[in-house]
Amino acid sequence: MKFLKKLFKYLIILLGLLVLVLYITDTDYLLKAVRVTYMKGHTTAYLEDYKHFDNRTIEASDNPQPWPNHKAYNTVRPTEDLQKANKDWGTIAYVIIKNDSIWFEEYYDGFEENSKSNSFSMAKSYVSGMMFKAIQDGYIKSLDQPICDFLPAFCEGKASKTTVGDLSSMASGTNWDERYYSPFSITTRAYFDDNLAKVSNGLKVVNEPGQDFKYASGDTQMLAMVIEKATGKKLYKYLEESFWKPLGSENDVLWQVDSDGHDLVKAYCCIAGSAKDFARFGKLFKNHGKWNGKQIIDSAYVAKSITPRFPESPEYGYGWWMKDVNGKNFKMMRGHLGQYVIIQPEDNVIIVRLGHQKSPDAGIGKFTSDITLYIEEAYKMLGKQ
Repeated sequence: MKFLKKLFKYLIILLGLLVLVLYITDTDYLLKAVRVTYMKGHTTAYLEDYKHFDNRTIEASDNPQPWPNHKAYNTVRPTEDLQKANKDWGTIAYVIIKNDSIWFEEYYDGFEENSKSNSFSMAKSYVSGMMFKAIQDGYIKSLDQPICDFLPAFCEGKASKTTVGDLSSMASGTNWDERYYSPFSITTRAYFDDNLAKVSNGLKVVNEPGQDFKYASGDTQMLAMVIEKATGKKLYKYLEESFWKPLGSENDVLWQVDSDGHDLVKAYCCIAGSAKDFARFGKLFKNHGKWNGKQIIDSAYVAKSITPRFPESPEYGYGWWMKDVNGKNFKMMRGHLGQYVIIQPEDNVIIVRLGHQKSPDAGIGKFTSDITLYIEEAYKMLGKQ
């Protein structure tokens, strides 16, 4: 018994020293990472982790506009390959929208049409949309405005050349390290730290900005700080007034913030919403910035968003991804675990998939094979009507 008491005492002392070291080395964010993720049985962020963070509410529209059902609503069943993929990769929502009507929808694993789940990096498309909205509203001069005008930490050396457009197109040249599964990467720190501005202002521009594409969530976080400084509005309120309410969203959503004290959204991720409300932003961009006849965002900005900035990186524009599948070009919002809003304007089709994971051929910023499958199987289903 004495031995056990001593052992317990030493363990408590050791634990206390470990916590002290974490605070001294400014890595105490790991305590939250362990509590929120690893102790819950996960190795990375997950769909309902927003429940363990501070959030801000983005209110539903005062005049919600439910999606109409297509005349062929749910008359075709998922293909065998789609059913297998949905099971193997933990799909929670799969929706096909044709001619702005719900053609097919199905939900899984206890989720339903109004269930909230983490958007992950689909949020980047919203942030870039708000950047263009801020330009349209006169808060930001142009894509070429230096971020130094808003972020004093980026006014020297190469950083002084970084523009607002560089952040949106992932061309800042910073030393951001996009690793999701390392507890010591800046991506993990940003996810769990309680002061995102401090993390972002500590970035260094190490490569010439505006020269090439390198996927970096930190670019979107910096862009959020630029938009807030330019507009004088919290980003969650700007999203609410610029897009969420005008698009007739039916549900409130939650956007994670670093802490109640600092109140900065995790701009590169973490809007907890539903599949059909996420689809509204896809519809807006599919329809060249118009929503039910009203021009919400200039069509030139929509075209810019879904056009590659760099010829050698045809997969990315300004906050949007592009991929050719079977001779058609698809534009998409993408998230960490296989969150997709995929649009094909010429066919007037939107495909939404949300889930627990994507296909195992993952890589930072790389297209995984599940994307092609979700598109091809949707078109097979559409071809059967």
